Amino acid sequence: MKSGSFVSAVADRRRWLSPLALAFCVVALGGCANMSPTGQRALSGGAIGAAGGAVLGTVAAGNPAVGAAVGGAVGAGVGAALPSIERTLNGN
Repeated sequence: MKSGSFVSAVADRRRWLSPLALAFCVVALGGCANMSPTGQRALSGGAIGAAGGAVLGTVAAGNPAVGAAVGGAVGAGVGAALPSIERTLNGN
């Protein structure tokens, strides 16, 4: 295989990957429109937790997938429980 054909193959892949990723993001965000506030908090908490967990998992254990899974689960749980936690802290 010539190096020029490899570069061409990578460029072809990138050409269709960006629009595909954009379409996926639009569809994913469109699905959040009719969610309850608790569901929205759980989803955003899970996403933030997964991103942070992936970074910490890479740094600490060298495995971003495990870190993302644990961080996403913890983040979703905290996001869903946040109103209850706030009520408890405020004494209501």
